[in-house]
Amino acid sequence: MSLRRTPLYDRHAAAGARFVEFGGWEMPVHYGEGIQAEHDAVRQRVGLFDVSHMGEIEIRGPGAVAAVDRLIANDLQGAEDGQAVYTPLCTPAGGIVDDLLVYRLADDHVFICCNASNRAKDFAWIRDHLEGAEAVGRGEDFAMLALQGRHAPAVLQPLTELDLAGLGRFRAAQAEVAGVPALISRTGYTGEDGFELYVPAERAGAVWDALFAADPDLRPIGLGARDTLRLEMKMCLYGQDIDETTTPLEAGLGWATKLDAGDFIGRDALRAQKDAGVPRRLIAFRLDGKAIARHGYPVVDAEGQPIGQVTSGTRSPTLGVSIGLAYVPTGQHRVGAPIRVQIRNRVETGVVVKPPFVRPGA
Repeated sequence: MSLRRTPLYDRHAAAGARFVEFGGWEMPVHYGEGIQAEHDAVRQRVGLFDVSHMGEIEIRGPGAVAAVDRLIANDLQGAEDGQAVYTPLCTPAGGIVDDLLVYRLADDHVFICCNASNRAKDFAWIRDHLEGAEAVGRGEDFAMLALQGRHAPAVLQPLTELDLAGLGRFRAAQAEVAGVPALISRTGYTGEDGFELYVPAERAGAVWDALFAADPDLRPIGLGARDTLRLEMKMCLYGQDIDETTTPLEAGLGWATKLDAGDFIGRDALRAQKDAGVPRRLIAFRLDGKAIARHGYPVVDAEGQPIGQVTSGTRSPTLGVSIGLAYVPTGQHRVGAPIRVQIRNRVETGVVVKPPFVRPGA
């Protein structure tokens, strides 16, 4: 099966991108200077990502907000118009179908951004469980650009009449960017300040070009740095850190799971898990040595017996040390607890740390 390409593929190729397969898409993993330089650009200044492989779903109808609220774990009815809500979407058993960004644009209009690998699954799930509103897949209609880093407002402001200083975190507004209609959202997957721009797919190139023209020092950023940036913040990656076998309470997403705000699919199972005691936790850890803990590596006890599993790991470009995320039994998840990871034929030692690994803007 051939891989899909975003509307900006030719621009990536011209910029020297190295491409990889991700969720059925051919995406840039990095450009000429590599992941470290791209990671540093976002942490220290600003960078631009093409994340048009993400999926969009639009919900319309008189009861759109209430209808979506019954599907998601977070509280959309308690949000204001123009607010973005991060939320798990759960199965009846409490497993995570996906983690979403849900925009309450009006009482009768909800806009959802979902993960690339889950586009078809999420749309089918929402369509089949939605009552009182209509779901329309819009993934083919939109491109998505992420301008991330402390200088992002300075780059974007000359291209829009929207007052970005008045757009708070997890807020969104419809405005033009370089003359192109856009939904401008003050959100991101890096921990830094920044914006995610949803624009018509056929005009994505014009917005991409205008952003680079606005700042000659702006860099394109690939999926490699996107992964290291999110991992330094302990932001979950679906398919690695969370899936339908994990619950929001296990994954540390209790803050986005409002068990008392109203009924939703999976609430009863999650309440039961909370009452019985959450059996395992997703923790952040730092290893003592230089070895890198990869997805699937076992976490072991003092006798070398498996007790958990690494979900993500890398060498932190900011800190220069080996970091990762792993599920461990509750009781062994506390900050300062020792951790042992089986990496090939050796057991590497480390410690559970308080996330995030890096403080944004530091």
